[in-house]
Amino acid sequence: MEWLTDYHLGGIVIGICTFLIIGLFHPIVVKAEYYWGTRCWWIFLILGIAGIIGSILINDILISSLIGVFSFSSFWTIKEIFEQRERVLKGWFPMNPKRKHEYEEK
Repeated sequence: MEWLTDYHLGGIVIGICTFLIIGLFHPIVVKAEYYWGTRCWWIFLILGIAGIIGSILINDILISSLIGVFSFSSFWTIKEIFEQRERVLKGWFPMNPKRKHEYEEK
């Protein structure tokens, strides 16, 4: 990790990894809503809280930053899970036929 400091690449690595982490969460949102609906939001809450704790406890700035990005991406996913449900209702994404009853108007 010392070579990252020597060549001043820490910011670039954090930027690339942030891009990849956020990009990874998009298909996770789609799949989570498809299989579990909005009731899985608490999993992302726990991941976010665990990430905050991990980020605080880790001394390495690179690892701590990436865990922080993961943590807040998990929190953002909670919002996205509920918005994904709306996108499914609009027909923009496929509806899970096994959970069709959850999408019916009441």
